[in-house]
Amino acid sequence: MRIAVLGLGEAGSAIGADLVAAGADVRGYDPKPITVDGVRHRGSEAEAVADADLVLSLNSSHDAMTALENALDGLRPGTLWADLNTASPGLKVSLAERVAGRDVDVVDVALMSPVPGKGLRTPMLVSGPRARTYRDLLVPLGAEVTVQPGPVGEAISRKLLRSVFYKGLAAAVVEALRGAEAAGCADWLRGNISAELAGFDERTVDRLVDGTHTHARRRADEMAAATDQLVELGVPARIAPAARDLLVELRDAPPA
Repeated sequence: MRIAVLGLGEAGSAIGADLVAAGADVRGYDPKPITVDGVRHRGSEAEAVADADLVLSLNSSHDAMTALENALDGLRPGTLWADLNTASPGLKVSLAERVAGRDVDVVDVALMSPVPGKGLRTPMLVSGPRARTYRDLLVPLGAEVTVQPGPVGEAISRKLLRSVFYKGLAAAVVEALRGAEAAGCADWLRGNISAELAGFDERTVDRLVDGTHTHARRRADEMAAATDQLVELGVPARIAPAARDLLVELRDAPPA
């Protein structure tokens, strides 16, 4: 199978190398002078996709549409374009709309964990009309692909909604520990956070949501005080005031 990899950065290089090792015929392009053993270098996006059955776009959300635009003249009918960038669902839909009428299909692929160390074995969630085709092409080469029923945009939507929680949680932990270090109790807070996270289950989620709505008034005051404390400690406050503002919004909302 002939596969074009557009973008040979950290993720593209790792996946491209694994595809070569699995026996695929891989060609690649990157605007930077990057070479990957076994990946045939092409001078542009259009040259890279000209004889490819499958295109893996691994640029960035900012460059996803540019890569497609630059490749359009080289795309053959029947080519499957897989966008693996962490872009918004709306951008993924725009990519599919851009190739409408060209007999080229776009699938939306969400990489569900960091690529370094996993490469092609990075869990992938894929949606779109030819999601099963993408799965059937890559699974025999060693990829871990799960089909998410629904149109283009459905897969990345799930990843990004998870990111609101997971990356938001990480940011909250970082901000809290910065404050704890300034207050001289970082070890205590680290242990407290670890114990709380270890006990999480679905009931915890229900308690968090229900408690946030029920106790919005008291918690808004609490997060206002927490914001003041961080400022007093000289720690930039971002997550605490954002939580305060959400709680104030819930506090002031008219009864349902």
